[in-house]
Amino acid sequence: MAHISTDDSNLIVEIEGLDKLWALKSRLTIPLAHVRGATADPGILKEPKGLRSPGTHVPGVITAGTFHVDGERIFWDVRDPAKAVVIQLADERYARLVVQVSDPRATVSLIEDALSEAGRVSPM
Repeated sequence: MAHISTDDSNLIVEIEGLDKLWALKSRLTIPLAHVRGATADPGILKEPKGLRSPGTHVPGVITAGTFHVDGERIFWDVRDPAKAVVIQLADERYARLVVQVSDPRATVSLIEDALSEAGRVSPM
C-alpha cells in the first residue's frame, strides 16, 4: 500500500510495509507541475501490465514495481484493485503511477486540491 501526501510543490508517494520489497521502491517524489491528475480506477488491474522490469507480478495477489507497456513506463503497487488510484504524469520517468491507498476518493481529492492550489486545473 502507498501513503500519498503533498507539500508546497511536490507529490510524495511512500510505499509502506513489505510492498517496498516487492516494488523495489520506498518513495517517489514528483513535482506537482508534472502531475496531470488522478482517478480512482478499480478496473485498472485488468489492463495489460507489459514487461516487468524490475518488480513483482503474481496475478490475483500483487502487482508491484516498474512495468513497460506501449512505450510507457508505469509504476505499480496494487494488491486490492478496489483501492487503486491512477496518477497521470508528464515529463517524468513514469507516465503513470498505479497505487493502492487506504481511501481512493480522499486521495484523489487531495491530489486535485493540491493541483488547484498550485494554480493548475487538472484536465481530467
